[in-house]
This record gives sequence, structure tokens and C-alpha cells, in this order.
Amino acid sequence: MTQLSRRHLLTGAAGAAAATALTPFAASSARAAAPAAGKQGPSFYRYKVGSIEGTSLSDGANTFPMPDTFVRNIPKEQALAAAEAAYMPKGMVRVPFNPQLFNTGGKLVLIDCGSGSTPNPNVGHLMANLKAAGVEAKDVDMVIMSHLHPDHTNGIKAADGSLAFPNAEIKVPAADWAFWMSDENAAKAESNPMMKNYFANVRRVYTGVPADRVTKYEWGKEVAPGITSIDANGHTPGHTAFAVASGNARILVQSDVTNIPEFFLRNPDWHVAFDIDPVKAVETRRKFYDMASAEKALVVGFHFSFPSIGYVEKDGAKYRLVPIAWSPAI
Repeated sequence: MTQLSRRHLLTGAAGAAAATALTPFAASSARAAAPAAGKQGPSFYRYKVGSIEGTSLSDGANTFPMPDTFVRNIPKEQALAAAEAAYMPKGMVRVPFNPQLFNTGGKLVLIDCGSGSTPNPNVGHLMANLKAAGVEAKDVDMVIMSHLHPDHTNGIKAADGSLAFPNAEIKVPAADWAFWMSDENAAKAESNPMMKNYFANVRRVYTGVPADRVTKYEWGKEVAPGITSIDANGHTPGHTAFAVASGNARILVQSDVTNIPEFFLRNPDWHVAFDIDPVKAVETRRKFYDMASAEKALVVGFHFSFPSIGYVEKDGAKYRLVPIAWSPAI
């Protein structure tokens, strides 16, 4: 048997280099370096739920300095340690955004529509990725909002103020609509800059949208063929998750039951700054993930890393995300 040693390897490498130097073709075959692309390619990923075809669509991902109160009920240093453990840039937090499109066979249904037109180059990519996936905005039949936070609902309008999905019925959770459109609630939020901005944003986005284009939906109902709304309140009063089912297959679209899983799936009792009722949000989180883990159901997370699909397993008092493996076949 031939034994390889460092001496053999070095001798072989030297011989190969000498042979290359003596070969005229080696010099003549050099090519100029290709220019760097400088940007990502289209970000969409298709999957099946029985006869329903799902497509995960990236709206981008935002990386920003972690605010002092990003997690409200722990010291910032502990949250920074979690970010570092997840290999986020030092002192920063990274939040992805991933709407979902479902082709039910008779309808094209989009759940959430991203941030829309924005000067931030890291977000607002839904329309480009939708087109890359072979879908025109005019062909979308229904846009269902899980809740009315800007990163989920602002994309309903184009940069010129027109409806981005001109032929789509817009569905919003009745409880969220009632909360954000309440003058009394808006007045109470005057002292909270984030909430004040949220109230103003909802009114700005939906001003000019014809009333007959907006349908309010309740929980526990089929809001589109094969898609049922699930009470997941706490993040907002009307925050909604969805069960998408066809035949024996089912997938859970969790919306914002948790924000980034590296923080709030691993630490389900942490309070993210965006939860309006953090105690209720924790209760919802545990109930939802106990259900998902018991069913071994696939879970789609709006703020999971693209393509934002995986299984949730119980890990003692915590949970962990097991992302799906990328499949070239649907």
C-alpha cells in the first residue's frame, strides 16, 4: 500500500507547478476576472401543501443597531449575547421579512405584502421577487393581512399611491382594524412614539383605499380556500396565524407569533418591543408552539431566515427551529 506523507505531497505539488510552467497553454488560457455582481439573485422558494402550491417570497432583511429595549424584560447585554451567539454583526440585530403566496388552484392568495416602496435598500423587494417567480401583481386575487404593522401591510400601495395589487380583495383581521382605527386608542398612544407612528401609518396606508375593497375577517374562519385564520393575539390585538390545509397535508403560517427565532423561540418568555400585550404574546407563543411540535407540523415564520420554513421542537422549557433542507423539487 502506498503511504502518503507531507514529503510526498510537497514533492508532488512542486512537480505539478513545474509542469504547469512548461506548458504554453497555461499562460494562454488565462481569463479576465468576472466583475462582482454586487447583489443577490431572486429570492423565492416553492413548496407543496397537498394540492396547494406555496411560494415563500423575500421582502428583504434589515440589520440595525440593537435598541436598548429591543427585548423589554431582560438586560440588553443578555440580548446582545444571544445576537452574538447567532453570529449577527456585533451590536446589531438582523430581522428578515418573508410574505407567502399560495396558489389554491382557483385563487392566488398572498399573506402579508411587505414594506412596499421605501428608501431602505435592504427591504421592499417583494414585487421584484414576485415577478421573478412568474407572478404579476395584477393576477393576485386576495391579499390577507396577518396584522397591520408596517412591514406586513405597507406594500398594499405602490410608490405612486395606487393599489399595488389592483385586482385583489384586501382582507384584514377585524380586531386589528377596530384597534388601529379607533380615535380613542390613537389618543392614548400620543405619549408612545412607536405606537403613535403605528396609528398614523395605518391611517395613511388605508386612506384612499375604497371601502368595498377591504373585508374584515374573524378568527376560526376559512378566509380563502384551504386557509383558516387562527387567533394569535398579543403581538397586536388582532394578530392572526393561519393553517393552510389540503388533503392530509397542513402547514402553519405563524406570522409574528415570534419575532426572530434566535431570540424568541429559544427564549419564549422574552418580550419583544413590538408586542402590544407581551404577557398575552408569551401565552400565545407557548400554546402555538406546543401545538406545532405535537403535530410535527411545518411552520412558516415571517421573520425566520429565508426560505423561512421549518419544524419547531420542544427543548425543555424552550423551543428550537429545525429548518427544512432546500429541495430542488417541489
